Amino acid sequence: MRNIDQKIIKFEHEKNLKDSDFFVSKSNKHVHDFLNNWPNWEKNLVNICGENFSGKSHLINIFIKKFKGVIFNADTFNNETLSSLDIHENIILENLNKDINEKLIYTLINAVEQNNKYLIITSYIPLTEFDFKLHDLKSRARNFLIQDIQQPDDELIFALLVKNLSDRQIVIEKKIVDYIVKRIHRSYSKIFDFIYKIDEMSLKKKESININLVKEILGE
Repeated sequence: MRNIDQKIIKFEHEKNLKDSDFFVSKSNKHVHDFLNNWPNWEKNLVNICGENFSGKSHLINIFIKKFKGVIFNADTFNNETLSSLDIHENIILENLNKDINEKLIYTLINAVEQNNKYLIITSYIPLTEFDFKLHDLKSRARNFLIQDIQQPDDELIFALLVKNLSDRQIVIEKKIVDYIVKRIHRSYSKIFDFIYKIDEMSLKKKESININLVKEILGE
């Protein structure tokens, strides 16, 4: 884990959403490398999917800073927004969910393809698993190149724990982090829930992080 320790030292000082602050592991390397290979993509329609806290927004922010473009949230995307996209080559629609205007999204996809632009949509599940009511949109969803962020591996869990705990000025021994890595549920949301709880309990109990506190939070 020596390389991880060296990278995490950076995390204590750099908290912006930039490339050097993103920990690349087996879980996300394929997505990270794919985005950095723009515009040499097989398709101009891309879907980055993964659970909450998996790093989708961080990757998108790195991409935008490097290659330029515009980001919109699916919840606030509307016809007025759609009409303002002409000047942008890269368009990102974040957090697509089931409560969307399907005709509007279909129009967006058509506009991107007709004008040779690039569209990245981020979502919790792949677009191909959405139960779209609009048949044409369901068909277009199959044209997207899916980039799926996988569950975190041991190295990424280690990095996420140390980075986020150090951001909260919480010091934790490496052997305790190793203990957590072996036992915590491999889910980004569970990892961040654990971080929130350990922060809350350490403040409440006013004591350093020890193995008994960790076992209590893990439910052991």
